[in-house]
Amino acid sequence: MGMTDVETSKINYDTGIKIGSDEAPVKVVEYINVRCPFCRQWSDEKNDLLQQLVAEGKIQRIIKLFDKEKPSLALGNIMHHHIPTDENAIVAIQAIYETQDDWGNLDSHEEVALYATEKLQLTLQDYKETAKSIVQETIDANVFFVPTVIIGEHVVDQKISSDELLALINE
Repeated sequence: MGMTDVETSKINYDTGIKIGSDEAPVKVVEYINVRCPFCRQWSDEKNDLLQQLVAEGKIQRIIKLFDKEKPSLALGNIMHHHIPTDENAIVAIQAIYETQDDWGNLDSHEEVALYATEKLQLTLQDYKETAKSIVQETIDANVFFVPTVIIGEHVVDQKISSDELLALINE
């Protein structure tokens, strides 16, 4: 299975962290895991542009924190449960990515949870049901990789250029 196998018709636009107006004409769905270096690359390279488009009312971002069972991403799953589920999520996610090399090398889930609360000043969220729902959605829609970004019928990853991304959004 690859990115071309994603069934965009099975994407849920209600579940996830919504950034921007529900009235925005374009929905950008982002499946991420905050331990993934490629998701960090996506954020580093595209966050400012996406936030500008949110501010202009052109897009709504729907961030889906994907709790993957992949061992290298397990610590990201712990961190996900400390991310606010409102507009404050963007600031928290940026802080998490900025410190990814620190907490990402800790030895246990408990240490990551402690890092989230003490170093990043995040609080544990009631995120279990949402996390389960997102995992089920990824199974149903054949989303296997992070980051996977859905814009309409288009499926992209962190390699997309800003110009290509804008072209899809303006389609």
